[in-house]
Amino acid sequence: VVMLVRIVNGTLRPKDKIKLMATGAQYPVEHVGVFSPKSRNLDQLSAGQVGFIIAGIKELAATKVGDTVTLATRPAPEPLPGFKEVKPQVFAGLYPVEANQYDALRESLEKLKLNDASLQYEPEVSQALGFGFRCGFLGLLHMEIVQERLEREFDMDLITTAPTVVYEVVQADGSTIKVENPAKMPEPSKIAEVREPIVTVNLYMPQEYVGSVITLCTQKRGNQINMQYHGRQVQLTYEIPMAEIVLDFFDRLKSVSRGYASMDYE
Repeated sequence: VVMLVRIVNGTLRPKDKIKLMATGAQYPVEHVGVFSPKSRNLDQLSAGQVGFIIAGIKELAATKVGDTVTLATRPAPEPLPGFKEVKPQVFAGLYPVEANQYDALRESLEKLKLNDASLQYEPEVSQALGFGFRCGFLGLLHMEIVQERLEREFDMDLITTAPTVVYEVVQADGSTIKVENPAKMPEPSKIAEVREPIVTVNLYMPQEYVGSVITLCTQKRGNQINMQYHGRQVQLTYEIPMAEIVLDFFDRLKSVSRGYASMDYE
């Protein structure tokens, strides 16, 4: 693993021992350097420089994008602000059309993971589709990009299952678990409460389509937050369960607005 870093304070040299503050893992530094544009080793990296660290880390999962790296011998009192571990929000199954492509799909996902730390996957078996992978994505766009790259760059023929979201389940004994696969949902008698992710959706459309869009949002269990008029354009803000967004919301929005409406969500 080659870590790209910006030195905020101090210097870093080969043979220094570093600590990754998110995990607490420690590694000896083998090389430091910069890209200009090819990699070039240096004797040290100093405050203000942007460069790379090679520390003999074999697993990509051992490093977190945005983590703070500090010296193990003189650690920083606290990590730099702003780090937030990436968590998948949308899950879908990816299965090869041909069963003999399973190993090729696994290798392709491993290669994608090298430059996309936010992609998560684990093996999954379906009675109907055979062997495949349950993949976690940051959102719908991320899912589409990964699927397109697998098909275009790695020549894979894939079957993608309908996307699902992560539910938070409060069990009868008071414990809380996260469920991203409907098959793993506990028995109803053991469930006290089920929580689902809610997204804030901004919709933009001409005035004449406001009624149709409001009807669609209501059907999708939406809660209206705001409405603003900008000339003949209208901006609607809704809170809608993410499970409704990941299915067919965008297609239906385009249908009821004849293609004039657009949206973004967070």
